[in-house]
Amino acid sequence: MLKTGQPTTLDRVLGGVERLGNRLPSPFVMFVGLFVVIALASWVAQALGATVQLPGAAEATPVKSVLSGEGLVELLDSAVDNFVEFPALGPVLTVVLGVGVAQGTGALEAAVRLAFYRVPRSLVPYVVAFVACQGHVMSDASFLVIPPLAALVFSAVGRHPLAGLIGAYACTATGYAGGLLLGTLDASLAGITEKAAALLPGTGGYATNIAMNYYFGAAAGVILPIVGGLLISRVLEPRLPAWRPGQGDARVEVTPRERRALLVSGLVVAGFVALIVLAWLIPGSPLRDPDGSLVPSPLLSNLVPIIALVFFLFGYTYGRVVGLAKEDRDVSKMMTTAIKEMAGFITLIFIVAQTLSVLSWSGLATFLAVKLADTAQAVGLVGFPALVFLVLLSTVLNLVITSGSGLWSLESTVMVPALMLLGLSPAIIQATHRIGDSITQAVSPMHIFLYFILAASQKYEPDLKLGTLVSRLLPFVPAFGLVWVGVLAIFYFAGLPVGPGASIHLP
Repeated sequence: MLKTGQPTTLDRVLGGVERLGNRLPSPFVMFVGLFVVIALASWVAQALGATVQLPGAAEATPVKSVLSGEGLVELLDSAVDNFVEFPALGPVLTVVLGVGVAQGTGALEAAVRLAFYRVPRSLVPYVVAFVACQGHVMSDASFLVIPPLAALVFSAVGRHPLAGLIGAYACTATGYAGGLLLGTLDASLAGITEKAAALLPGTGGYATNIAMNYYFGAAAGVILPIVGGLLISRVLEPRLPAWRPGQGDARVEVTPRERRALLVSGLVVAGFVALIVLAWLIPGSPLRDPDGSLVPSPLLSNLVPIIALVFFLFGYTYGRVVGLAKEDRDVSKMMTTAIKEMAGFITLIFIVAQTLSVLSWSGLATFLAVKLADTAQAVGLVGFPALVFLVLLSTVLNLVITSGSGLWSLESTVMVPALMLLGLSPAIIQATHRIGDSITQAVSPMHIFLYFILAASQKYEPDLKLGTLVSRLLPFVPAFGLVWVGVLAIFYFAGLPVGPGASIHLP
């Protein structure tokens, strides 16, 4: 943590969190440790004769030891299948292939610049907040692309560039679960949720899809930018040090060639999406359910390759129209680069898959879920209060575990089965976790992009320290948190589906 002279209360709090976070090992090592803990716990539970009584089951199910001959054989037999068949692996890498082309050709960056360009001065904070709240579609690249561009746009219209930089970062982080577009995180979390739901025997499994939180996220993605724009213009910008308009960066420009390329790319994507939707609506279409219904349907179950194709078509068309050299629009090279950047994720998935496998096989997941559900019911923590508890849990844990998929991999194994036993669907459980995973992301000392924003901010304010930066980000945390929980309450009490075919309660 950066030193700020005489430490303030905020500095002490942040320093304590940072020291705690620094003591944590890497996510891979954490899951190795969790694997060992599960193995030992299953051995102890079996030795004590622990059993779990599932609702509706005739007999109690005993907990089995991973540290046994049977457990060792099960682990060896299933290790490869656990990895290659892990629900999150295929969808995420498929979408990344398409996103890699859109990023590699510069299409995504150009689209962001076009969205910001020539916006009226009074509306700039709201447009910045709106684009930032859709940022998760670009995954972590959103933290690298959107805030610096927002600073340029603010500077161009005579407003403080720091307001654009810090405000865009805050909205991107705290609004990360919202947005009108789907991205790799949607695919990753849906796969992890499906795996966690399968830990509860007797449910017949729960089929997830990448869009099962879409209605919820889209609603938040429309409301949050209004709050974000107000905070940027009324709270953040007035408290910044004096800045002279014209000092700093030049205007953000979109060249005629880039504009034409974006137009052609947009038309190609619109045509592709229109064809897919039309094929979906035609009676007897293979994209509809065999009984003729639109929800659920093969289209909704297979959105991942369609989204990957959308990004691919957008990026590839842009590269051709803008006139990139052949070597600069080498699709295979861009896809390879994108997959290389996912190497850490792929490595993490291997140990996550093995950990979840032994947790399921041993019966510990079911045991913990039933006990947690019983405890929640005993203290009256059911329904909406149970969801609020999950928001608070994810909010606190997100301060030290900033990997969205990593944190959900840890939480979902217990929370998804436990809340399912209380009648809540995995779709609303996942949506609730995503709220907590977003709220404190902007101020987490373990979030690497916080230090990127600090360095970028020092271009405009050389003496800026971390504590000051966090104090400017803090107002976004409770404000966005209240809006998030408010949207959750509306969906819950109105009984609105959080996504296509994704109800609040289990049937």
